[in-house]
Amino acid sequence: MRQHQSCIRVLAPFCVLAIFLLLTLTASYKPVVVIHGLFDSPSDFQLLLEFINETHPGTNVTVVDLFDRTESLKPLWVQVEGFRQAIYPIMQNAVDGVHLICYSQGGLICRALIATTPDHNVDTFISLSSPQMGQYGDTKYLKWLFPDHMKSNLYRLCYTHMGQDLSICNYWNDPHHRDLYLNNSNFLALLNDERLHPNASAWKRNLLRIRKLVLIGGPDDGVIMPWESSLFAFYDDNETVRDMTSQPVYLLDTFGLKTLHARDDIVFYTMPGVSHTNWHSNRTVYDTCIAKWLT
Repeated sequence: MRQHQSCIRVLAPFCVLAIFLLLTLTASYKPVVVIHGLFDSPSDFQLLLEFINETHPGTNVTVVDLFDRTESLKPLWVQVEGFRQAIYPIMQNAVDGVHLICYSQGGLICRALIATTPDHNVDTFISLSSPQMGQYGDTKYLKWLFPDHMKSNLYRLCYTHMGQDLSICNYWNDPHHRDLYLNNSNFLALLNDERLHPNASAWKRNLLRIRKLVLIGGPDDGVIMPWESSLFAFYDDNETVRDMTSQPVYLLDTFGLKTLHARDDIVFYTMPGVSHTNWHSNRTVYDTCIAKWLT
């Protein structure tokens, strides 16, 4: 009995220390906010939640339940404001900042939210297969939404007031009708500061508050076109993909991309063999591209 009590006295400090360390490590993980894409809802991200809980136990993860399914077709500025109201209290309660995981269309929503929120505390912005330089391609989504249009003539709808009320038209970037895009895109052209506006300097300053920008995409995506748009590359007028450093928005550093790159704060991941709807449920993608940034 005495020997047993002696063992307890010896081990007790180590147990207390182990519990303290466990609580400390658990508490060290910043909150994670997940923003879904076109036609998605929080239920689609169950595997991602399980991955995070397994590798970073105790992390406060929020998959924002707004603009689900067909509601995701609402204009992106409307969605940005709605997501801001939902996320801002999480930011205020996170002394050390938050991480954003933003999938597909959600990546553009997150970039706009960061750019237009002066006091945000986003640490790492993970853009998961998002058309950051826009979309131009015939996909199943496009054929379902616009059965009477192909990529070559969708500009006739998208670059109108009515078209700009649809989220996908907010980032439709037709390389053959550049002038119409610049004059009529009320979201992406503004966000990229390709269309001049008085808030450009402030938006650039706000974006540069982030610590890291993680860009993830791959050649077998099948929806984002060109898929390299997820890495800030895009078509020229011959539909040849030019990489990020060849884009005018980079060369002119219109919204901070070149500055982030010069700071060595952009991380690129190209993952083959992943289709668009599987990015957030693929364990290899999570382990390779996401997990290390959620500290």
